[in-house]
Amino acid sequence: MSSRDMVRTLRGRVAVVGIGETPYYKHGQSPDAEFKLALKAILAACADAGLDPRQIDGFASYSDDRSEATRLATALGLPRLRTATMQWGGGGGGCCAAVANGAAAIATGQAYCVVVFRSLAQGQYGRFGQTTGVNTASGEKAYLMPYGVLSPPQRFAMRVQRYMHEHGVRQEALRAIALASYHHAQANPRAVMHGRPLDEARYDESRWIAEPFHLFDCCMENDGAAALVLVDAERARDFPNKPVYLLGAASGAGYRFAAHPHNSAEYASANFGTVARDLYDMARVTPADVGVVQSYENFTGGVVMALAEHGFFKPEEANDFLTLENLTAHKGRLPLNTSGGNLAECYMHGFELVLEAVRQVRGTSTSQAPRHDVALVVGGPMVAPASNLMFGSEAVL
Repeated sequence: MSSRDMVRTLRGRVAVVGIGETPYYKHGQSPDAEFKLALKAILAACADAGLDPRQIDGFASYSDDRSEATRLATALGLPRLRTATMQWGGGGGGCCAAVANGAAAIATGQAYCVVVFRSLAQGQYGRFGQTTGVNTASGEKAYLMPYGVLSPPQRFAMRVQRYMHEHGVRQEALRAIALASYHHAQANPRAVMHGRPLDEARYDESRWIAEPFHLFDCCMENDGAAALVLVDAERARDFPNKPVYLLGAASGAGYRFAAHPHNSAEYASANFGTVARDLYDMARVTPADVGVVQSYENFTGGVVMALAEHGFFKPEEANDFLTLENLTAHKGRLPLNTSGGNLAECYMHGFELVLEAVRQVRGTSTSQAPRHDVALVVGGPMVAPASNLMFGSEAVL
């Protein structure tokens, strides 16, 4: 690799040194306002890192987080704010891109210590998953709402149905993803669904939301906040926790993926055809090197497509690969969503998945994967732009 190529990469240049979160609540049930939740998660991440919060000089977030950076800086007593970034579009698809934006600020000298976060209090601002009070429609909604396509499950069900039809994917593959998330949540006391196991019969008997999605194929809606602390790799060893290095990150969309009338060239896709290649190129790893995956489940069908597009199996192999045995920690071929994910831990627009990937590399997960030196996070599938990232231990650098 040339010196010029070394400059144009995030591989090994930035590390996570602290993670923190609030308790997670069912939507509308947080006792705290959204801004207070954000502050609590940030302070928890700083405590985990052994860091004085006043050393923070940057913030990064996504999905139009309402906890504005200058207000956070004031509340935390920061001497100065040097950078503040918000990932544009894609909703939960920006959870990995927000980390990349914070890391890029550090790698280019725009900041020394960046906190990446997401906060939600839907009792204060209203539910994300509910379509109410809409008097006008523009953009994508103008092509959907006149025909009764009002909610995310309806929109994404069409892409997944097309994919399942084209590649012969059975309902059992979607069920295995849901069962794996709930299985891991039973070991995780932070999970909203801890103590509420899911089995095949309960999944099969649950009501349809929008075929092929049963109730348990759909993410929860939650309140809470989560945050992580990024610093330059050279500083990372000065902190008490095992550094977790960013190996690579990518975001974007394929050709015409966000075309409003749902007529993109690759309609039955999670939108990682180009993004996955960019990630592997930067991280300098292959799918065979990845020991554990945290994949955003807005809906289970998106996970099927995302894992295939990241090279773990061919679409026609989905039924054989996606079994509960293959997806669970300890002995599975590819442990998936080991804290419970969006389905069973919480739905923090995917940022809880990023924290769980850090725990896996540290070796502190409640469902630890045998191979965890390389951990992949896949941001929201079937949106544009989507994003992903790869974390690794020092041994991988």
